[in-house]
Amino acid sequence: MAFDVVMPQMGESIAEATVLKWHKKPGDTVAKDETLYEISTDKVDAEIPAPAAGTLLEILVDVNLTVPVGTVVARIGDASEKAAGAPAAVLAAPPAAAQAPLAAPIHPMDLGDDNSLEGRLRTKSSPLVREMARQHGVDLSRIQGTGQAGRVTKEDLEAHLAQGPAAPLSAGIAPILPAIHDPSAPTLGLTPALAVAPAPALPAFAPGERVKVEPMSRMRKIIADNMVASHRTSAHVYTVFEIDMTHVARLRNKHKQTFEGQFGTKLSFMPFIMMAACKALRAYPIANASVDGDNVVYKQDVNLGIAVSLDWGLIVPVVKNADMMNLGGLARSLNDLAERARTRQLKPDEISGGTFTITNPGVYGDTFGLPIINQPQVAIQGVGAIVKRPVVVTGPDGTDFIAIRQIMFSSLGFDHRIIDGATGDLFMAFVKKELETSTFGLE
Repeated sequence: MAFDVVMPQMGESIAEATVLKWHKKPGDTVAKDETLYEISTDKVDAEIPAPAAGTLLEILVDVNLTVPVGTVVARIGDASEKAAGAPAAVLAAPPAAAQAPLAAPIHPMDLGDDNSLEGRLRTKSSPLVREMARQHGVDLSRIQGTGQAGRVTKEDLEAHLAQGPAAPLSAGIAPILPAIHDPSAPTLGLTPALAVAPAPALPAFAPGERVKVEPMSRMRKIIADNMVASHRTSAHVYTVFEIDMTHVARLRNKHKQTFEGQFGTKLSFMPFIMMAACKALRAYPIANASVDGDNVVYKQDVNLGIAVSLDWGLIVPVVKNADMMNLGGLARSLNDLAERARTRQLKPDEISGGTFTITNPGVYGDTFGLPIINQPQVAIQGVGAIVKRPVVVTGPDGTDFIAIRQIMFSSLGFDHRIIDGATGDLFMAFVKKELETSTFGLE
């Protein structure tokens, strides 16, 4: 009997995915867990393994077509059989010129009941789409979405905007302004500034200028959109701390051989930083939260996202319940996720659910970085290079002298909507103390 291959759920907020490439063609033999096809979502590109062994009987979704999660994309079975009830034709991506901006969804539905599952999904678009809609004064319920259950995708909204400008909410006032303009809403004594519509973009190059133009990859476009949306959403503030990593360096050098023999993985500086961050997040839970309208959502689990640079972009695999792990568990999880990220072998739940992110530009020699917050999180830590520097040290008797120390500059980017500067500084002071004094269970 034929086995249905369905589009997988690549994270709790992912409703659809695009087929990028098929590694097999109909009639080919497929082994279980062998890479069958590649997909792209608004979070990650991934290789999807075959769920069963057999012969690829048919491909039901062509390359470059976006379909909802759960859609049957292919069938695997015995070479002598035909899939029962198979569609007469493959779902093929239409040519660019023929793609209607408001095309009907693959699974039509009745939208009359706003309280139905479909009705709720219809207006529950991604944070990026909702932010874009707020900026342009667009009512998402008036757009026919092509995503799962009529969900309005970014492409749907862009197509809607391309049809012409919507009626302005108020002359000279952009719709990005929040409910603070409601006279009945508290203003906290602040006078909101009028938002000005952005100026038209300048040409990227002049006529006759020697250039080479290449289209962005899907992942690069997604990263660009998410970063711009994050800056528009969160009030970014940064604090940078100088941290003496000499103590950690000595612990690492003393125990790294024993550690590798015990846990089967190398010990880098990052697990120490991760453990210090976990303790700080427990001490200051506001940094392990999200903003939901006028509410602060405190996350009860500490799920650390660790940014991994790839040749084709950036991905943030997540170490779940990181605060429950010892140094060995953190090191093994970190190294395993980073390796599988580079080989496109991450599982769906390993790229979602992060509550706090750490990124390490120092691996390339940066003194420190000021990273953009990974929405819907409210804080992100940037780790600079660890470099030997001459510093003034005060001895036990109060005498000052110059010593060579291993110094790291680390930044915290935080959302000033709910995290004040003092709290951000206290968070980093906690991290600094842990890194400079804790034994991390090694001694």
